[in-house]
Amino acid sequence: MAVMTAEPGLRAAAFRLVDVAPACSSAAELGEHVGAYLEQIPEPAGVIARSRRMLRGRVGAAASGRAAATAVRLMADRFIVGESISAAVPALATLWESGAASTVDLLGEATLTPAEGAAYAERCLQALQALHAATALWPERPLLEADAAGPLPRVNLSVKVTALTPLVRPHAPERARDDAGRHLLELLRAARDLGAHLHVDMESFDSRELILELVLELLSREEFATGPSAGIVLQAYLRDSEEVLERVLSWAGGTSRTSPLTVRLVKGAYWDHELIEATDHGWQAPVWTDKLETDRCFERLTRTLVDAFPRVRPAIASHNLRSVSHAVAYARSRGLGPADIELQVLRGLGDELQRALVAEGLRCRAYCPVGDLVAGMAYLVRRLLENTSNDSFLTSSATGVGVDELLRRP
Repeated sequence: MAVMTAEPGLRAAAFRLVDVAPACSSAAELGEHVGAYLEQIPEPAGVIARSRRMLRGRVGAAASGRAAATAVRLMADRFIVGESISAAVPALATLWESGAASTVDLLGEATLTPAEGAAYAERCLQALQALHAATALWPERPLLEADAAGPLPRVNLSVKVTALTPLVRPHAPERARDDAGRHLLELLRAARDLGAHLHVDMESFDSRELILELVLELLSREEFATGPSAGIVLQAYLRDSEEVLERVLSWAGGTSRTSPLTVRLVKGAYWDHELIEATDHGWQAPVWTDKLETDRCFERLTRTLVDAFPRVRPAIASHNLRSVSHAVAYARSRGLGPADIELQVLRGLGDELQRALVAEGLRCRAYCPVGDLVAGMAYLVRRLLENTSNDSFLTSSATGVGVDELLRRP
């Protein structure tokens, strides 16, 4: 990771390698890709130059391919808790026993056919049922099971609307709303009947309005007045995120639902995509182009969410020590208890932070992907981008930046 951070060419090679690895039929074939990607790096030095020399030849390529396959698998195992729910349950149970909750994300990006969407919905339904059975055996954890607004489900599943339908089109949202809506309706009913939480993820900007309107419309139905517990995601890197939150809070204030909507606040994982898309079309970028602007917006949104409790439940998702500390300090200043604000981390990236938060008696939840390596490729690339970005908190922390600087107001 340190070498990748310092060498953009190696970062690009690593992204290509992660993307192609599942399709390679042998170690030698994967090694050939490694060599080809490294050859594209201009003026290589140090470890890159040595690696290129070693890869020239079939023996070197095969050895490199085996090493690369192992590295990709190790990286996947760091972020992905299991290839199936049954394989993931032991890791989820260990988290619970250590004092941290989890939300499960069934890996998979946009679907291409209605059959794929139906299959993803069925996987989500089976996951809710399997998790309901497994979590019933777990010990009591009062901090994780209730806040001042009421009970908190043990089962928490995150779903993607674009995985429920292939019909997402920014200029024709009705077809996607109908197709995804029928699947999401079934999942909401199942979550209600099982006493589970269903969280709908946000993705790229062009699907944001569709997702937001669909979720709020379905949750407004009388059949969901008393459940299930449900949530959406708010992305602080979007310039209009504060207006979106006002819409959500206005909806929450007018609904008859007894279970508050959970709002997971994130910085955003599609920054590169949004910027490239806007540049290609000559549009103004919908995202902040200065990271400090995103950090400032994140803190403003945090304060608004904390002030809105218990109308909504704030879930602050960040590995940035300043962002997390600000959320905890502000919640305490407003009189919220340790269970009244949730702090979320990514499995594999926020493990140390998670342990520290639990040790401080705070409520923490880990975002835990489940699925095979092919389905997880896009997720892994996004984690690589975050972990090697020159202005990321993780990079700054790993390179020895002092605590005072890390906690500096953005």
